[in-house]
Amino acid sequence: MMQNQQTTPKKKRFKMPSAYTILFLIIIFVAILTWIIPAGQYSTDKAGNIIAHTYKAVASNPQGIWDVFSAPIYGMVGNDTTEGAISVSLFILVIGGFLGVVNQTKALDDGIATVVSKYKGKEKVLIPLLMILFALGGSTYGMAEETIAFYPLLIPVMIGVGFDSLVAVSIVLVGSQVGCLASTVNPFATGVASQTLHISPGDGIISRAVLFVIVVTISILFVYQYAAKIEKDPSRSYVFEQREEDLKRFALNHEDQPGTKMTGRQKAVLWMFGLTFLIMIMGLIPWDQINKNWTFFTSFTKWLQGVPFLGSLIGSNLTPFGSWYFTEITTLFFLMAIVVMFVFKMKESTFIESFLAGMSDFMGVAIVVAVARGIQVVMNDGNITATVLHWGEMGLSNLGSVVFIILAYVFYIPMSFLIPSTSGLAAATMGIIGPMGKFAGVDPSLVVTAYQSASGWVNLITPTSGVVMGALTIAHVNITTWWKFMFKLMIYLFLATAIFLGVMAVI
Repeated sequence: MMQNQQTTPKKKRFKMPSAYTILFLIIIFVAILTWIIPAGQYSTDKAGNIIAHTYKAVASNPQGIWDVFSAPIYGMVGNDTTEGAISVSLFILVIGGFLGVVNQTKALDDGIATVVSKYKGKEKVLIPLLMILFALGGSTYGMAEETIAFYPLLIPVMIGVGFDSLVAVSIVLVGSQVGCLASTVNPFATGVASQTLHISPGDGIISRAVLFVIVVTISILFVYQYAAKIEKDPSRSYVFEQREEDLKRFALNHEDQPGTKMTGRQKAVLWMFGLTFLIMIMGLIPWDQINKNWTFFTSFTKWLQGVPFLGSLIGSNLTPFGSWYFTEITTLFFLMAIVVMFVFKMKESTFIESFLAGMSDFMGVAIVVAVARGIQVVMNDGNITATVLHWGEMGLSNLGSVVFIILAYVFYIPMSFLIPSTSGLAAATMGIIGPMGKFAGVDPSLVVTAYQSASGWVNLITPTSGVVMGALTIAHVNITTWWKFMFKLMIYLFLATAIFLGVMAVI
């Protein structure tokens, strides 16, 4: 007789829940807190800003089961206590559609390929050039998943000229994510956080541009020096033990690698792409706040609208540069998507398919913003937001602005691991941390910078990021090897950002 063989059941590995689940669990937890934390309110000025030292206790309003499930709904459309996320969610969808149309033209992919082909034999020059390009993408529109297509292109080139796969991964991954760290107008970081604090994404853009230059320069020097080091001595590569295997795995067949040439239409699309973000930045920069005499755009807009027929033809709801918000930049991306269609001579059916496909790619981001905003809905409806802020006000009374902003930066590092969605993290926490910053004398735009800097810093190494793990999988690099390689750069970036935030807090 055969004996029954008992098989030992495999242990299930813990899998991190999705951002939706984490945020919904936080909503439940916060709802429970409304039964425990005393209720209170602050007086506000005409603009709706909290007035310090005006906290008072009010009747409690604990949140129940129905309130928990309705919170994400109100998080999207808003209610009497909380502004909805509909404007930022719609913007995210429209910019997704715009990117879908641009990607349909292959202008970005072929543009990068053209640059690589042009600098054949001068590959070391590609390191700063491409890192700046990817950083600009991360800083302006949160370039992340879109970079996956570039790893198979760059890895063979970098290995073939004497570098290694880490150099190729760094050019794309470090470049784009350092750009996200120093986001200037990134809608998924700067945009969501600013909208939560009722400020323009253009507030603080000048200081964030300075941070961009600092961290991108540090990153380029780090990668360039590493590339130069292993070019002289390949044995100093962190992946030297697999070099022979990589040479075979990523061998370049030059006969099969003709130089990529861009069409005239693709070049025109790239110009339209760059012009779109330039217009957005021009519209968001608060010109009159930088200099009271810089009123050219306001005067020009009034003059233009006063021109007979032309003013009516262009539109009666024009907003001058410097006063743009989500309605204006959403309209811009919708308009420019159609312009790209005509410039590329794209079929109407192809345009609709590409636009809707692009929107569907960003649907998850748009929804997670609403779910995260549900946390604020429960806190506001349960009358505990003011109490938490009051505790913060008392705790911050002896803290200076420098200490607060660095603590906020440190706070957002573990929070970025807990809530990997950049947009979800901003919507979930900025409503509390931003007002706390006011008590410590910190400008809300600097709190936004601290949050997105921490998020971008974490996204360089976190194993919960599909971009990080996808890039390393393509390159056949272990995550622990990546951590060893990135260790010094992470310290440099952390210290540089912390010092920058501290300096900006006292200026």
